[in-house]
Amino acid sequence: MSSLKLTLGILAAGLMLSGCMQGTTYEATNTTAFKPHDKELLSKIRYTNVPVAEPFRRAIVEYHRKEAPGSILVDSDNHYLYYVLDGGKAIRYGITVGEEAMAWSGIAKIGSMTEWPAWHPTKGEIERLGVPSFVAPGPDNPMGSRAMYLYSGGKDTLFRIHGTNQPEYIGASISSGCIRMTNEDAIDLYNRVKIGTVVVVLEPHHGDSPFNSQMALQGGGGSVFQ
Repeated sequence: MSSLKLTLGILAAGLMLSGCMQGTTYEATNTTAFKPHDKELLSKIRYTNVPVAEPFRRAIVEYHRKEAPGSILVDSDNHYLYYVLDGGKAIRYGITVGEEAMAWSGIAKIGSMTEWPAWHPTKGEIERLGVPSFVAPGPDNPMGSRAMYLYSGGKDTLFRIHGTNQPEYIGASISSGCIRMTNEDAIDLYNRVKIGTVVVVLEPHHGDSPFNSQMALQGGGGSVFQ
């Protein structure tokens, strides 16, 4: 029941936004960088590809922090991931994050990258969620189209940035701690980063977005190109 209420709440937010962001221009995701395998698997999804609420769609925005171009900033409070560009700009993606008790924060690097990964749930996830110990790669795998594995101090943190088969939860805090993106956004980010890319994950209650969720819900935001 709680999941249903959450889904309805996110969808309702998207409907409310239609009146306050009418001036924003949206474009279809550029699929020219998608590999034939990506297009094949994305065409076979069985989940409902729910449109992401407008504040959480991919956008170019002003970026006021000092992270270097090419790095990633994750603002879990506001459900945004930023890929920092030159010239005080960033690509802002909407994300699903973990509940606060399951969240990780700190400075990490991308230590490994995988296309259409298998899912190897942790022991805690298996016990808590009742899932199998292995889920093969594919369009309905919870890891989605891409996975970027976060390492700190040379060790795997067990937290990842990855795709999802639940796009309806972008903008919510329901994951087991990992950072989820739509499969299309995960492919887009994956094509921009590399092994060693720095990832800064802000602590809970330290959100530092130039456009936070509430501002976006009131019409703030940038030029969106998803």
